[in-house]
Amino acid sequence: MPVQFRDYYETLGVSKTAPHDEIKSAFRKLARKFHPDTAEDKKSAEEKFKEINEAYEVLSDPEKRKKYDDYGANWQQGGFPPPPSGGRRPQGYPGGGADGETEFHFGGTGFSDFFEQMFGSRRGGGRSGAGFEEAPMRGQDVEADILVSLEDALRGSSRQISFRRGDSGKIQTYTVKIPKGVHEGQRIRLAGQGGSGGGGAQAGDLYLRMKFEKHPDLEVEGEDLYYDLEIPAYQAVLGSDVEIPTLDGRAKLHIPAGTQNGRKFRISGRGLPRKGGTRGDFYAVVQAFLPVSPSSQEMELWEKIAGLSKTA
Repeated sequence: MPVQFRDYYETLGVSKTAPHDEIKSAFRKLARKFHPDTAEDKKSAEEKFKEINEAYEVLSDPEKRKKYDDYGANWQQGGFPPPPSGGRRPQGYPGGGADGETEFHFGGTGFSDFFEQMFGSRRGGGRSGAGFEEAPMRGQDVEADILVSLEDALRGSSRQISFRRGDSGKIQTYTVKIPKGVHEGQRIRLAGQGGSGGGGAQAGDLYLRMKFEKHPDLEVEGEDLYYDLEIPAYQAVLGSDVEIPTLDGRAKLHIPAGTQNGRKFRISGRGLPRKGGTRGDFYAVVQAFLPVSPSSQEMELWEKIAGLSKTA
């Protein structure tokens, strides 16, 4: 069954020339709308949220975006560009990999077949004997990314994944435990579930590499979390009390009068788990904004403020 092309620009509702800030803004808007924790129809919202996350995963990464843009037009015409002369397909092409390797197809990782085809590392296995007596050779290890939410990284969870080896066609399903406090890039090992061994040798292992799901409100830096606290300029000038979202629920924060744009407020121990049982910190970064279309009354008040500033 051919892999279906995904138009990530259409998914986020942006043009192909959209700058990073526009792509980020579009992602956040859609991700907040379809986040499974807040949507009424959680099942359909979860699928939509995964689509949005996958699109942002690619378009927010300069290397992935370039690869996607380079191949996109060819996918529209029915596939990757023709392989180099000689007929051998390099890794990354459908059916690619070295001669005799086994192709893996995954389900339940949070990524589509299209993403796996272009960006996943899904292949392994021993080489074929090609008519000769095959010497024992351990099967190759296989890696695949699995999308994990920040909530799952904090509290742990279970995920059902399935995979099919291209050589056997048999679908195998496993319940994978996501450990509490898992870090991005950390791998979970499924022993003996990788590429088939040659000449009676043991199979390789399957490694699932943790990839954090993009969050509509939070950015991750190590074990610390950052939140852009958008407030109107008058709240920064006059001071206010606000509520902000954290992984532990909403938290109250006092904004003192005269707060400058870009100021960071730290909430200790509200980040992701560290080794040893402690947690990183949560930072709310003030982003004060001005009215886009101020009313005539607002303009009069701004003019009064300007006059006072000149005479101060």
